[in-house]
Amino acid sequence: MADPSSYRPKPGQIPDSPGVYKFRDEHRRVIYVGKAKSLRQRLANYFQPLTSLHPRTATMVTTAASVEWTVVSTEVEALQLEYSWIKEYDPRFNVKYRDDKSYPYLAVTMNEEFPRVQVLRGHKKKGVRYFGPYAHAWAIRETVDLMLRVFPVRTCSAGVFRNAASAGRPCLLGYIGKCSAPCVGRVTPQEHRELAEEFSDFMAGRTGTYIRRLEKQMMLAAEDMEYEKAARLRDDIEALRKAMEKSAVVLADATDADLIALAEDELEAAVQIFHVRGGRVRGQRGWVTDKVEAVDTAGLVEHAIQQLYGEESGDTVPKEVLVPALPEDTGAVTAWLAGRRGSNVSLRIPQRGDKKDLMETVARNAQQALVLHKTKRASDLTTRSRALEEIAEALDLDSAPLRIECFDISHLQGEDVVASMVVFEDGLPRKSEYRRFQIKGFEGQDDVRSMHEVIGRRFKRYLAEKEKTGEWDPEGVVEDPEESGRPKRFAYPPQLVVVDGGQPQVAAARRALDELGISDIAVCGLAKRLEEVWLPGDDDPVVLPRSSEGLYLLQRVRDTAHDFAIRYQRSKRAKRIRTSPLDAVPGLGDTRKQALIKHFGSVKRLRQATIEQICEVPGMGRKTAEAVVVALAEAAPAAPAVNTATGEIMEDDGGGTA
Repeated sequence: MADPSSYRPKPGQIPDSPGVYKFRDEHRRVIYVGKAKSLRQRLANYFQPLTSLHPRTATMVTTAASVEWTVVSTEVEALQLEYSWIKEYDPRFNVKYRDDKSYPYLAVTMNEEFPRVQVLRGHKKKGVRYFGPYAHAWAIRETVDLMLRVFPVRTCSAGVFRNAASAGRPCLLGYIGKCSAPCVGRVTPQEHRELAEEFSDFMAGRTGTYIRRLEKQMMLAAEDMEYEKAARLRDDIEALRKAMEKSAVVLADATDADLIALAEDELEAAVQIFHVRGGRVRGQRGWVTDKVEAVDTAGLVEHAIQQLYGEESGDTVPKEVLVPALPEDTGAVTAWLAGRRGSNVSLRIPQRGDKKDLMETVARNAQQALVLHKTKRASDLTTRSRALEEIAEALDLDSAPLRIECFDISHLQGEDVVASMVVFEDGLPRKSEYRRFQIKGFEGQDDVRSMHEVIGRRFKRYLAEKEKTGEWDPEGVVEDPEESGRPKRFAYPPQLVVVDGGQPQVAAARRALDELGISDIAVCGLAKRLEEVWLPGDDDPVVLPRSSEGLYLLQRVRDTAHDFAIRYQRSKRAKRIRTSPLDAVPGLGDTRKQALIKHFGSVKRLRQATIEQICEVPGMGRKTAEAVVVALAEAAPAAPAVNTATGEIMEDDGGGTA
């Protein structure tokens, strides 16, 4: 625990201007990022007596070992820089809403020649129009199924589209009228694009135009006694109305707005967002976060706005953002939103009328989300704390191991030997810091030797990063503080290393650390047979009760490392199986490999070809042809394969892949 007075800047050193500041721990890791109108006034608040600080703030300043700042011109620049640094450094003491990348969106790929309607998740792509997010993918598919009657836009994948085009026959949707079948030329690319644009306009809320147009066409068809056409148009109108009913009208004035509401207690906060477009609720999403910093409702609103719109631009940022409390610097946040939208954005608290009523509905959703979250995780924080305490007590550690790293070895009969490293912080997996290793020091099966190599390589990297950041510099000077604060691959040491195995693996891990002069990291092993915990140098294992939360956490860490290693080993094996003798030819790329196989038909026939015949393939020079002949000769099988049941010699017609 650090004394904040040991790194407190002198008052005259801190500028009285807008800026962004970073607190770093003893390993130069950024643990908190904040912004301020006046850096001098804000930073002074952190260096008060610990008894007068909020408990979370006190924990942060005692974990930190230094503070630095960057001066900017305006509060808007400070907001932008704060958001960028939070995304880059992922500070542990900043409020971070759980990522919503798993929410499904209805997407129209306007960046393709024949736009496609589909369900997409993940990061948004340029040139694709998104609608949502939706709570469930099935809700999108029901809406699309209704709308394809009127806007028969392509929904098939690229492979299905190509197959239909080459066969000259559309898929089933083309036959039943739910696709305009551009694959076989029933409509031109321009006509299909117009359909996609009409589909997008309807989803964007401009529904009245299309309903009135179809009604007019239906009446004209009835007057002309084209009753089948009129009936079809009637069914189309009904389908569109059903699609509209799936997003109820909530605001009568065709409002485009996002409504953000919060529910919070001392430990956690839930945020809910309703996306209203054209007066209808087009999407909904929500997050829950642990309140790891002392922050009020206005601060939570500001963090939510940053999370929502930090990577958005254009119309995806609405004209209105309605919130339960205004951020501390409303003008800067509003200006930042306007910059992302490209036009004015209204950020306000609804005071009366339909918008206030809808905000109350969003707030009720937030409250229900928080209650549900607490029901599911009623004892999670307590359980994780108890698990870490039990591990510390069982292994005789000075404190709870807040960062645990686990290593596992995987191979298949001594081939493709790999290792995995998984990281758990505060009892939760930190997937961004998982790592994979290939065993390079030797060949064959030796789990103990493999464990020694992997632990040695991991902590050599840690020592290298430690030296780079200046922790070993006798002058204590860091040459590049900006660079040193970024999360490195192996920059942070664990309090506990867990290995999958018993005494031999534990001894190998401890020996690797001792050889590097590292004595302040604990090591243990978890053997699968009886779930025994082994410590270095002990002849008897530590046996934790089967009902122990500490044992459960160690099992989860070990099993995660085991699964991660197996997936990597399988991927390497599959890649090796797919290799070809042509891979050994230097400078021979995929295009020329495919040209060779296409020209000769198989690797076997290519092996029988002469240098002159290989030179006949477009793009093949004599030097490369000679290299191909040498590579195939070296990889040639010693004897033909024989079917042991019949005695038949197996011909190699396919011979491998390029």
